[in-house]
Amino acid sequence: MKRIRARVLPVLLAAAVVTGSAVSTASPASSAPAGDGHIEHAHEHPLIRAAVARPKQAPAPKLPVVNGPVMATAARSRDVAVNATTKVALRVLVIASSASDFGLPTWKSTLERIGQPYDVILAKNTTLQAGHLANADGTAKYSAVLLTDNALSSEGTSAFDSTEWSVLWSYERTHGIRQVSLYTSYGTYPEDYCLRPGTEGPITTPVQAALTQQGSQFFDYLKASARIPISQAYVYRSRLQAGCSAQPLLTVGSDVYAVTATTADGRERAALTFSSGEYQVHTDLLGYGLLRWATHGVFLGEQQHFLNIDVDDWFNHTAHLYPDGRLETSPGYRLSGPEVSATHAQQNSLRDRYPVAGEFNLNIPYNGGGLVPTAPSRCSAMNTPDPLSSFSRCAGNNFRWINHTLEHPALDTTTYAENVAEIRDNLTVARGAGLVVPTEILKTPAYSGLGVYSPTPNGPLKDFGLAASNKELLRAAKDLGVKVLHGNMSFEGHQPSCFNCAITHPLEPTVSVVPDWPVNIGYQVTTPDEETYLYNSLYGPGGQFPTHPRNLTYPEILALEAEVGLEHVLSGSVYVHTFHQGNAHHYAPGKSLAFDWVEEVVRQYDSFYTVPLRGPDWNSVATYSKARTTHFNEIKAGPDVQWNRQTNVLTINADTTGTLFVTGAGGLLVPSERYGTDLITPLAVRPGLGQTLVAQPR
Repeated sequence: MKRIRARVLPVLLAAAVVTGSAVSTASPASSAPAGDGHIEHAHEHPLIRAAVARPKQAPAPKLPVVNGPVMATAARSRDVAVNATTKVALRVLVIASSASDFGLPTWKSTLERIGQPYDVILAKNTTLQAGHLANADGTAKYSAVLLTDNALSSEGTSAFDSTEWSVLWSYERTHGIRQVSLYTSYGTYPEDYCLRPGTEGPITTPVQAALTQQGSQFFDYLKASARIPISQAYVYRSRLQAGCSAQPLLTVGSDVYAVTATTADGRERAALTFSSGEYQVHTDLLGYGLLRWATHGVFLGEQQHFLNIDVDDWFNHTAHLYPDGRLETSPGYRLSGPEVSATHAQQNSLRDRYPVAGEFNLNIPYNGGGLVPTAPSRCSAMNTPDPLSSFSRCAGNNFRWINHTLEHPALDTTTYAENVAEIRDNLTVARGAGLVVPTEILKTPAYSGLGVYSPTPNGPLKDFGLAASNKELLRAAKDLGVKVLHGNMSFEGHQPSCFNCAITHPLEPTVSVVPDWPVNIGYQVTTPDEETYLYNSLYGPGGQFPTHPRNLTYPEILALEAEVGLEHVLSGSVYVHTFHQGNAHHYAPGKSLAFDWVEEVVRQYDSFYTVPLRGPDWNSVATYSKARTTHFNEIKAGPDVQWNRQTNVLTINADTTGTLFVTGAGGLLVPSERYGTDLITPLAVRPGLGQTLVAQPR
């Protein structure tokens, strides 16, 4: 089958879209290298779409409000080793009423992002017995119990009967296991959380929940001043019973929205009084803290927050879309030299104004065919054949350079020799200009060569899977020392099977694929007017993919794009967001499309978090993603890590080779790092190597 890289479709942009309220900014002229005056045809990219908004959350069901705690009864089977309180497996138990339980996807997505192993019990289908919870030797199978709602509600009643509740509570009491209820109504059935009736109802207009003093300690990775936005949820606004052993964590006015409560027999519980779906911001903000508290802060996996962007096609010309729909391809658009210094200043300003973004550093996937080697290294447009080359050399150490091939060809059908030349010569040109470029990382032009192409002229891209990759590209990459190829999360074949993981290429196991996140800020736009035209041409009511009921303004588009970006950041995704060199154009002093997006994402993140945004370079991103892959391999294949809570020693006996991430434990000779107040240990494991760590429980 002939492989064709589809160009951005001029048909899509043929009719002007009237936006009415777009920001008025002039479209820039291209900065062409002086050289011999030759400018080749500007590059055009295939259309790669990104999500236009967070996924819509389905409405949550109402919970029955029932009073009268269940009476403790004798368990159906003998409690197993009721005095065994020392050994606990680092695995958590999720209990849902059924497979369709609203809260089940929420707990599962939270745990899978972190990398914490878990089991699920469906209460309607299971008669809970002590043997489900503890081994015959007395070892507790689960270090935490996570309920989807306080009563495991099903058809107006609890899916557990009184005996099953007694089995669960006996296990928690005997082994010191904490319990979290994700969604909790007031009322005292099946047990009392000290919540008393206020009002209930859907939250249609967003409310801002405040952390109490206890809440700011519980969620200490959040700012004490943070406001938790809760919307599209059902809430049981509660009061605390006076004299009851409970502490509020979240409040809205005088209403309690989250609580910790201790039973008379010492069991510790936490509960939210509002629904939390897997796609909601408040779930992103609170889910990690709920798991951390439930496990006493000792668990497998980890969560950090990352922000990284690529600015592709540096030194190149790209097609330039104007607000009237005209697509210029000769010469197209190319950054000016002074904009390099202006972009560096933006980067520094962001770090200064937002200390949480202190690690932020642009990645620059470049095409060295547009670098003029005779341009001197100076941050000046004077006496140079190409100011962009001069400024880039002068400011080169302030950015991180990535091999994006010499001339930006599509690599779907290129020969071995062509691939070698594009990869090798691009490194040679950049290094000759004094730029530091890793050998191991390659970003192919528009992700070409990795099984995504158009089978028809000017048709849309189709994902044929990584098995349809260009074998000659893979052979050249391997021979030249490339270890990682960029993929794209828009393509199913590039999506790893686990969160923050890499894919070992099925045709070349020495090469991994680590995907990027796309954005809907087009490669061919440089100003708000241009982006507004393009976006509405795609997603407006008359667009190719009609999504919105009316055309949007630039501030509205930016808000939606930042919302999606923030979703990725809050989830803990390490994957990099892709922009293009035209998006770095300074359409006004200190303003560019790329940094408009970055600023808005960072501003919102900074309003919530005390922990910093990580900004690893691409080699570190790749190393981390590969380690996450081996972590998931181990928790699927290996035996559970055991925690002796009397000695606070974790025992690890792995069945696989790689890395196992452990939070809340470390060792004298084992590398660890602090992220906020959490100790994260990426433990190197292999079969036959028994290891121990010392737990630091909360």
